[in-house]
This record gives sequence, C-alpha cells and structure tokens, in this order.
Amino acid sequence: MRLMPRDAKFFEMFQEISGNLVEGAQALSDLLHNYDYERMPQAIDRIKQIEQRGDEMTHRLLVKLNQTFITPFDREDIHLLASSLDDVLDFVYAASDRLLNYKITQPSPSAQILAGIILKQAEELRKAVSLLGKNGHLLAHCVEVNRLENEADQVSREAIGRLFDHNPDPITLIKLKELLEILEEASDKAEDVANVLETVVLKSA
Repeated sequence: MRLMPRDAKFFEMFQEISGNLVEGAQALSDLLHNYDYERMPQAIDRIKQIEQRGDEMTHRLLVKLNQTFITPFDREDIHLLASSLDDVLDFVYAASDRLLNYKITQPSPSAQILAGIILKQAEELRKAVSLLGKNGHLLAHCVEVNRLENEADQVSREAIGRLFDHNPDPITLIKLKELLEILEEASDKAEDVANVLETVVLKSA
C-alpha cells in the first residue's frame, strides 16, 4: 500500500481551485463594473493575491499527482485540467494588470460585459468540477461554457470594430484593444477547461 497510494483528494483540490477561479473572476467583474481609478491598485492587488493563491493550489495538486500512483482519472488529464484552470486565472489577472500599467481611466462597456461572461464561465466550471467522479450532468455545464465563449467572441469582435470607428487617439485605441483581447483570451481558456472536462467524461463513459 505504501508503494501504491490510493489517496484520491484530487476532486476536492480541483473544487478549491475552481472556487478560487470564481473569486478571481468575481473580483475582476466587480472592478470593471464599479470602476474607481483611484482605488484600482488595491482592487488589482487583491486579484494578484487570488492569482498567487491559485498558483499555490495548482502546485500542491501537481506535487500530489507526482506522489500518487493510482489516480481517479488519467494523469495527463489531471495535469491538463489543473494547468487549464490556472491559465484562466492568469488571464484574469493579466486583464487587471493592463488596467493599471496602461493607466486606463475608463474601460469600455464591452470590457464589463466580457468580465461578466468570464465570471459566468467560471461559475459553470465550478459546477462542472463539483460533478467530477459523480453521476451528474457535467457535460451540460461544459456546453454552457462553450456557448458563453461564442458570446464573448462576438462581443469582442464588435467592440474592437467600434474602437476603430470612434477612437481617433491611436494610443488609447491600442490600450483598449489589448484589454479586450486579453479578456477574450480568458474566455477562450475557460472553453479549454470545458474541453478537458468533456474528455475526462468521455474516457470514463
């Protein structure tokens, strides 16, 4: 038994990671919907702390993966799922960091919409992760994450088009465009997580 540990707390650890992702996405959405340029550094510092906590959670899970011989599902999928969840939070923090470094005094309404979509995706992923290893409708949550990604893609495309139509200042245009692209990338990364979860379910079917 010492050579073949069967400690399978991976599901619990994934729930912690996905819950932390929701907290980060919520913080970003709150920041953009209640935008206060003067208090922005404190809000972004909180998101940074959440992102760092996510890194620590992911590291602990990967350490456990290396120490566990028998895992609840494929090792490669455990590693990919942990990395994919971490990627979403990385882009959530990257978006907040651009607000500070680019000194964006007023993000576009579309940035607020995208942040709201990312939060919804994170909530769906948390629900899906909670159903890992159980007989639940995990795939329905994955489908919703994919639908939300399509919505984010459309919002981003239309918003960038409006930037070119109505923004005569090229520097401001570049800043706002990059913010929108990073938010859209966070949504893409959430879809990647859903795809990994679908793979796990299909393999165990």
